[in-house]
Formats: sequence, structure tokens, C-alpha cells
Amino acid sequence: MILKAFKTKSNQKYVNSLLQARKAAVNSKKIKTVAVLFNEDEFNDFESFRAYFKELNLTSPKHKIVAFTDDDKFEGSQWESYFSPKDFGWKGKINNVDLQSFIDEDYDVLISYYKSDNVLLNLITAASKANLKVGLARTDERLYDLIIDVNPKNFEIFAIEFRKYLNILKKL
Repeated sequence: MILKAFKTKSNQKYVNSLLQARKAAVNSKKIKTVAVLFNEDEFNDFESFRAYFKELNLTSPKHKIVAFTDDDKFEGSQWESYFSPKDFGWKGKINNVDLQSFIDEDYDVLISYYKSDNVLLNLITAASKANLKVGLARTDERLYDLIIDVNPKNFEIFAIEFRKYLNILKKL
């Protein structure tokens, strides 16, 4: 139990160091690839995102949807990929190859579709090489370039607002 607290503190320090070094520079290119990161406890309908991307005419095969679950024994066959606390080490070390490739991919947009203040989800968001980072939570505003403050269960409202801001930013 005490080791878990030290591990969390270690990962939080790593997130803070990533955020201090971050230079927010969103380019003006149209978006082609989108990544979604969500917490399985708050939202678990990843098909909504697939349909929404088709609606926005974003048809790249490089779109990626990744779920986080607190259950280390979870078997999520319906998702592209998922990760749990066992996939993380100390000081921000990632022990999952798929998760590391998700972080290293240069997506045009990363949607961090969760409200909870979870160090592991924040670590993925902070470490991601995505150009534009969109989030729902106001817990640490340094993580995101754009915050759409809605409840994760209100996907329709998020979809409307996200499209509006993409049009304003001339990303569609």
C-alpha cells in the first residue's frame, strides 16, 4: 500500500517535469489522425467516437482509441487496446509496448475524454506527441490546449462543441 503511494508520487513528479518542459505550439494543418484516451469507469462507448469521426469525414486508418481500467485482470476484447496500472513503472516508465507506441505517435489531435484526476491518464496525456490536446477536466490546465468542460456521459454535447472549436481553429 505504501509502495503504491510512493509510485504514484514518482509518476506525478514525472508528469510535472513533462508539463514544465512542454511548449504548446499547435500547427495550422487540417486534422487527419485522432487519438482518444478515456477512462472505462466514466465512459465506455468507443463506437460513438468511430461514428463521430465518420461524420467529420476523418477516415484515416491511423485513428486510435485507448481505454484505461483500474482492474488489472480486465479482459476487454471489444476495445482496440486498453491499459491498467500494471502497465506503468516508476518515474513514468511505460511497461506496455502498445501504450508506448500510442504515446510516440504524432497524432493531429489527442482527445483525453475523462474528468477524473488520474495520475496515469495524465501521464499519457502529458507524454503524448499529439499536436493538439483536447481535454474535459480542469484539474491541471497545463495538460491541454483546449478544454471542453462537459460530463463524459454527455457525448452529444461534446461532439457539437468539439466540431465548433475545430471549425473556429480551421482544423476541419
